[in-house]
Amino acid sequence: MVRVSELVSKESPVSSPSDAAGQYVITAENLTKRYGDVTAVDGISFRVPAGEAFGLLGPNGAGKSTTMKMIGGVSQRTSGSLSIMGLDPEQHGPEVRAHLGVVPQQDNLDEELKVRDNLLVYGRYFGLPMSYLKPKADELLEFAQLTDKAKSKVDALSGGMKRRLTIARSLINEPRILLLDEPTTGLDPQARHILWDRLFRLKEQGVTLILTTHYMDEAEQLCDRLIVVDKGKIMAEGSPASLIRDYSTREVLELRFGSERNASVGAELEGIGERLETLPDRVLIYAHDGEAALEQVTARGLRPLTSLVRRSSLEDVFLRLTGRSLVD
Repeated sequence: MVRVSELVSKESPVSSPSDAAGQYVITAENLTKRYGDVTAVDGISFRVPAGEAFGLLGPNGAGKSTTMKMIGGVSQRTSGSLSIMGLDPEQHGPEVRAHLGVVPQQDNLDEELKVRDNLLVYGRYFGLPMSYLKPKADELLEFAQLTDKAKSKVDALSGGMKRRLTIARSLINEPRILLLDEPTTGLDPQARHILWDRLFRLKEQGVTLILTTHYMDEAEQLCDRLIVVDKGKIMAEGSPASLIRDYSTREVLELRFGSERNASVGAELEGIGERLETLPDRVLIYAHDGEAALEQVTARGLRPLTSLVRRSSLEDVFLRLTGRSLVD
C-alpha cells in the first residue's frame, strides 16, 4: 500500500521523519505560547510514546487547543522546543503534516460534495494519486460505517455520521499521529460509543492518538495517559487510574440534606472520611469505604434525604485540580 511518506520522499530532501527521537513521537520542553500579554501555554513539558492515547484535559481557556495547534504546525510557539517524530514542525511543517491526521473541534467538511468525494478531494491535497485514493476511500468508508452513504451529500448526514466522516478523512494519508480536538462534542451516547470503538481500533493498529476532551468518562475510556492543564500549566500527569489514586479516594459518598441544610450540616460531618466538600446541592465525603462513612453519618443522628456511594472518578480529580467555578 502506498504511504504518504513514500510520496513525500520523491519530492522532499527530508524523506521521512527521523527516528532520532527514539521511542517518543512527540517531545515538548518548556513549550510556551503568548498572545500579547496573555500566556495561553505556560512552559509545559511532556513526551508521548508511539502508539499511546494521550489526553489533554482542562477547562475552557486552559491552553489545550493552542497546544494542539502548535503540534499541528499551524501556530508558532513563543519559546521552548517541540519535536514531532524527530522534526521541528516550524522548520519542517510539510514533512510533519504529511504524517498527521487532524480532527478539528468543528466539522469542516465540504457540504456541497458527496461523502466519498470529500475523501478523494482531501487526499489530493497531499498529492496522493487516484489509484491509491479510490480504494483507500472505500476502505475508510467501511471503517467509518458509511459505505451506504458514499453517494449522499454531506448535509444529509447526522451529526454522528459527519463526525465519523471527519475522522475517516483525517486518515486518508495513513497518519502516524491523529490529533482529535473534542472529538465527540455534541454527539448522543450511541454515536459517542461508535466513535470510541473506531478510535480503539486505530490505537490497536499503532496510531498515536492525541486528544482533548471535556468528557471525563471519555478520557478514562480512551486515554492511556493524560495531563490536566489549567491556565496554561500542567497540574498533574499520569494514567486515569493513577490520577484518581493520587488525587482522590477510592469512593465518594454523596449526601443531600436539602439546599437550606447542606451548608449547616457540613460542620457536623467533620472527621468522617478523608476529605469533605460542601456544595450548594449536596455534600461530598471522600473516603476509602463509602458505606462505612455512611454508617458514621447515621450514627451521628443525621438523616440525609438521599445518599449515594460511588466510585471516585476522573471528574473528582479534575474538579479538585481546576476548581468548580465556571470558566468562560
